[in-house]
Amino acid sequence: MRKNISIKRPKLSQKTLLIQLVICLWLVSLSASAISWRDCKNQEKDWYKTHEAKRIGDNILCFQSNLGGWYKNDNSIHPSGNAAIDIRSKEEQKKHKKSLQQLKYPCTLDNDATWSEMRFLAKVHAATEQQKYKDGFLKGIRYLLEAQYPSGGWPQFYPLRPGYSSQITFNDGAMIGAITILDDVAQRRSFYNLADERLQKRCQTAVTKGRECILKCQIIVKGKRTAWCQQHNPRSLKPAQGRISENPSLSGAESVGVVKYLMSIDNPSPEIIDAISSAVTWFNQVKITGIRVHDFKDASLPKGVDRKIIADPNAPPIWARYYEIGTNRPMFIEKGIVKYKLSELSHNKRIDHLWIGGRWPDNLLKVDHPAWLEKHQAKDKG
Repeated sequence: MRKNISIKRPKLSQKTLLIQLVICLWLVSLSASAISWRDCKNQEKDWYKTHEAKRIGDNILCFQSNLGGWYKNDNSIHPSGNAAIDIRSKEEQKKHKKSLQQLKYPCTLDNDATWSEMRFLAKVHAATEQQKYKDGFLKGIRYLLEAQYPSGGWPQFYPLRPGYSSQITFNDGAMIGAITILDDVAQRRSFYNLADERLQKRCQTAVTKGRECILKCQIIVKGKRTAWCQQHNPRSLKPAQGRISENPSLSGAESVGVVKYLMSIDNPSPEIIDAISSAVTWFNQVKITGIRVHDFKDASLPKGVDRKIIADPNAPPIWARYYEIGTNRPMFIEKGIVKYKLSELSHNKRIDHLWIGGRWPDNLLKVDHPAWLEKHQAKDKG
């Protein structure tokens, strides 16, 4: 016969209940008012004085690698990926930091990592004048200087991770993110006037080498400069293989960031001006008109959607992500095999990547380059 057993639950005092309620309400309000990491980087100047900005800055410092860089700033790993909603005890932070330090390749420029954390620290330092944020920023600068190849480029991961990650990486803005922040330090711009004279000169040297690398990487076809590949070999500087579906090619996306960086240079050399003009010419040559990419529902397929190209004489110009070197044909790649029609890809591959339909160069051609031309033509007249 089963006995009835009564379990006495400890009674919580009103004070304890009140404290728990306050904590719950605080966490709810924090979550509701939280901003994304992307938004954290683009706040008004006074926001970086706030407790919230300093808390996020402390998170970033906590998870900075001993080498000076950071891992990918995604929500699953990096605290700044969660930005304002990441609340951890000191003990939890120590455990998480220890787990990151055990990674074989703890630092990367992928997904805007490292240089975006550095920009945040510089802004918090400018607002608070707290030395720890400056120290973290300068540690990041030294990491970027160490990670640069003798040829002037930057890999996706440093220490070098075997495979495509060790190539000079324009993909997802990795190299341009690195050279731009070093350029800001070298020129003592705004928040980034933090280096002593010796470190500033090292940044200037790195930027010069980086610019030379960019010019040498620009792919020449039949004697004419065109664009850049997502990855380039660090020694030969030739276009290189990335992941299995990232064959050597001309990039309709990453090349835009490269050109925008080159246009940001004060007093550009004739070589830089030629690189910009040639790339703009190429973007105009390879734009695709008269069609658009159409996503439509199809319940019979996984994810219930499919994608196709349809004729549309009124569609705005679009670009492909990958163009074949030598022919400028849009490339659709599956398991390393190049196809020339979107419809030839398997369903999953067709819908999981924007192979065609991007408008990456559009603003560059309509706004940025005309403004750059006007600015430099005015300088020449002056």
